Amino acid sequence: MKIICIGRNYAKHIEELANERPLEPVVFLKPDSAILPKKMPFFIPPFSSDIHYEVEVLVKINKVGKYIDTKFAHKYYDEIGLGIDFTARDIQAICKEKGLPWEKAKAFDGSAVVGKFYPKEQFDLTDLHFQLLQNEVVVQDGNTKAMLWKIDELLAYVSQFFTLKKGDIIFTGTPAGVGKVKENDILVGKLEDTEAFRIKVK
Repeated sequence: MKIICIGRNYAKHIEELANERPLEPVVFLKPDSAILPKKMPFFIPPFSSDIHYEVEVLVKINKVGKYIDTKFAHKYYDEIGLGIDFTARDIQAICKEKGLPWEKAKAFDGSAVVGKFYPKEQFDLTDLHFQLLQNEVVVQDGNTKAMLWKIDELLAYVSQFFTLKKGDIIFTGTPAGVGKVKENDILVGKLEDTEAFRIKVK
């Protein structure tokens, strides 16, 4: 399986990092080794002093698809979830400055938190509220209606470049409010009022 991530899909997040608004989705990949094992804490890696959380709605692909039309994209997933794209912001800044790929900053071991998945019928995916709490304080408060590209549009777009396979996961972008994690933080993700994940930082 592969993890396909979308960057810069929320305008306010683009603004907070002073990035340029893209004309099409920004896409990068994480290997399966990036997935944080279930019930394991997230260990701050020794190579970074500025790890940021980025909460994101996840989509799990349920069948093979290539060159998917947007109007048929809903047939290729039936579960959604919530996760975190951990980012080594200091390393990412160096990579961006030098025009280098982001993988060292985005795809390291444990950098992808994948929470519980739920039937998509439980939610209105065009108006889905989600949050990240850091030590019981809401730090990210997002809604899919603020996406620059909606879920079905993202599936159609990425399927032009990558064959989507059963079990693949798409991270659909993060809203504003990203910030640094610290040792002993407790991070909780919520889809509407449902707790989708809870992890400790070490």
